[in-house]
Amino acid sequence: MTRNPWSAGRILAVPGRGPRLLFGRMYEDPRVESRAFPAAPARVLCIASAGDTAAALAGAGHDVTAIDVNPVQLAYARARLDGEAPAAVGSAELVLAAGRRAAALALPQWRSAPVAEFLDLDDLRVQSVWWRARLDGPGLRLLMGTAFRPVGVLAAALAPGFRHVVPVRFDVALRARVARVVARHPNNDNPLLRALLAGRSPDPRPSGARPAGAVRWVLGDVAEHLESVPARSYDAVTLSNVLDGPGPAYRRRLRAAVERAVRPGGTVVLRSVGGADGSAAAARAAEERCPLWGSLYVTTIGGRG
Repeated sequence: MTRNPWSAGRILAVPGRGPRLLFGRMYEDPRVESRAFPAAPARVLCIASAGDTAAALAGAGHDVTAIDVNPVQLAYARARLDGEAPAAVGSAELVLAAGRRAAALALPQWRSAPVAEFLDLDDLRVQSVWWRARLDGPGLRLLMGTAFRPVGVLAAALAPGFRHVVPVRFDVALRARVARVVARHPNNDNPLLRALLAGRSPDPRPSGARPAGAVRWVLGDVAEHLESVPARSYDAVTLSNVLDGPGPAYRRRLRAAVERAVRPGGTVVLRSVGGADGSAAAARAAEERCPLWGSLYVTTIGGRG
């Protein structure tokens, strides 16, 4: 069996045993799936994570199966969509909050009031100038360089199975991705950027969404699940950043499982914090309103991405 480090339920190197809540919210833009997926009601599979994508897909009328290998994460997503649990802080939010606190302490322009003003902008040109002139200065570059270098703060905080995921010069890449996002998407209509820079996020259930009971919840490894269901069970799958961690053997296994379980002509969406292997994936990443992603693969089974 090829190893999937997500099965440990931990992305941080902290004391203790057992899985933890990794994501209190999701950082994927569901508009990508809404544009790429077949018309509803399609049979779709998504990673449960914090439930945001499952809610958006169910709200669009799709027949949704949400899977997660982490039982804590799956229970949280289900309870969140059922309205039985408020948004919580996961490991990812702890890391982001620490970064925001460090920036606010060291750099006056990164305190809450200036950042809130930046996030309320809706003019792309003004946003880009504001980012370059006021926020992306030498202080931020020094702070991010210290945090994201291969032996920096973030690498030390991550569990061993995820330390290799952070790209070399991730500080430079992430700053460039923020610049890309603010040049293409209005800040005041970008909850994903707001969640990253201010720590605020909306409820995952959109107005008029189908009830959470319309989502089937599955505890298990996504490759194993796709291998076990009948061939052509799904019309589309979105796999979040599931491959940010597992090695080449797991990637090959997952690819074969996807090609078996998704019907010919079906759609596959895959995001990665790493850089893109090709220009198409990098160009696709520009569609995302979240600057975390370096590559966005949207492919068709039996066709070209």
